[in-house]
Amino acid sequence: MPLQLTHADLYFPGESTKAFGRTTHLGIGAHQDDLEFMALHGILAGYQSRERGFAGVTCTDGGGSARAGRFAEYSDEQMKAVRIEEQKAAARLGEYTFMAQLKHPSSIAKEKDLRTPLVADLVAILRECHPSIIYTHNPFDKHRTHVGVLMAVLEAIRQLPLRLRPTQVLGCEVWRGLDWLPDSLKLVLPVSGHDELARQLSAVFESQIEGGKRYDLAIEGRRRANATFLESHAVDHEEAVSYAIDLTALTRDDAPPLQAWADSVLTNFRHEILDNLAGE
Repeated sequence: MPLQLTHADLYFPGESTKAFGRTTHLGIGAHQDDLEFMALHGILAGYQSRERGFAGVTCTDGGGSARAGRFAEYSDEQMKAVRIEEQKAAARLGEYTFMAQLKHPSSIAKEKDLRTPLVADLVAILRECHPSIIYTHNPFDKHRTHVGVLMAVLEAIRQLPLRLRPTQVLGCEVWRGLDWLPDSLKLVLPVSGHDELARQLSAVFESQIEGGKRYDLAIEGRRRANATFLESHAVDHEEAVSYAIDLTALTRDDAPPLQAWADSVLTNFRHEILDNLAGE
């Protein structure tokens, strides 16, 4: 599988000859640890399954992250190396079919005119494994690199022939929750029952946790809060839930512009709020 950068990392935790063919669920994230925080639903779908397999793609090189504790004096290159190995460890824990780390700088994801190499890599990967379900970032995320990766994912899918396009593309929570979405647009992804695996996957990223960001606690809290605050008049049916929004319509040839689509979602949210206030 040709990738744009010679130092890109393609890792197979298990049997490499069957990895692409076994991939039914694919997570595409901007940074190391994004997949474990936003795509646990897909990871669990493939975990210890004979029929399904989860694979991951991390688009950027991990440079520029916060560092503290024993990582405080690490250079940017040292931090990149640490984060690459952490992502591989997560792939082993989660039994991913493969883990591709493309190692592009964040800057190319943010700028449309620079995004071509990233899109080309994603097209190559999708042609190789053509998953049924893709998990990626959502358009309402506040991190510009995350939104840039989403745009690259949508562009890559639209370059594929129809027969190779995924059945469903999900935009997931990271740097903004999706609890605010109207229920008609909110996809509820149950992730209960694997608390220890979820904790281990988060804890792998020690360089980030010691860097002063307790992502491990935050993501567990978000999932539990989602489950409890999902429905006010019913008991909890799940202990942990992730939210997503269906982006599949944006992968079609006649897809609306992303801004217009996002505006329609925000308008729906606005109407819901105003309708609740109409009886004051």
